[in-house]
Amino acid sequence: MIRVMLVDDQELFRGGVRVALDAQPDMEVVGEAGDGREAVALIDEVRPDVVLLDIRMPVMDGVETVRTLFDGSRSSLPRVIVLTTFALDRAAATAIRHGASGFVLKDATPAFLAAAIRAVHAGSTVLAADELGELFATDVLAAPAAPPPAEYRELSAREQAVFRLVARGLSNAEIAEREFVSESTVKTQVSSILAKLALRDRVQIVVFAHDHRLVD
Repeated sequence: MIRVMLVDDQELFRGGVRVALDAQPDMEVVGEAGDGREAVALIDEVRPDVVLLDIRMPVMDGVETVRTLFDGSRSSLPRVIVLTTFALDRAAATAIRHGASGFVLKDATPAFLAAAIRAVHAGSTVLAADELGELFATDVLAAPAAPPPAEYRELSAREQAVFRLVARGLSNAEIAEREFVSESTVKTQVSSILAKLALRDRVQIVVFAHDHRLVD
């Protein structure tokens, strides 16, 4: 079962999402919170796999909640999906930059939301690379272009090639076909890239690539 936690200041909205997710055979809602401060305490208690996090809340908003969760003090972290009311949301871009795995619009269908939770739980993103690029173009907090750090230059030529393909949004299967290797080889290379660059997941590869202008 995928353990899901809901964080939104609207109780009625949380109730509707809970009903939709509890109807899924592979999910259970293990906690609810009405603001970020309450959420951080509850996350440490119930240990959810995936957190659905509203970006705008009283007391502590979604961006500050993500910053707090991913401040390096926790050894075990949930995947975070940001909930927002419109697509090109600067706050959502900032949350993704700090560790969230993507965003979903609050008017998404229950089926889409469930699919997004499954994808993020499996280590994927709920945003295509071109959507992330468009989102970051509107992010006033985006970091200026910087030279690639030494860790990137230490990637092998093959790893750099795989890095660029991941940053463009290709799946492991698509990369394997293009590079004439097996999917398991690609998976191993992606894991090596994440470890060498100290990145959490594929979303952070896209962020890294955009920050350092490593993709067109």
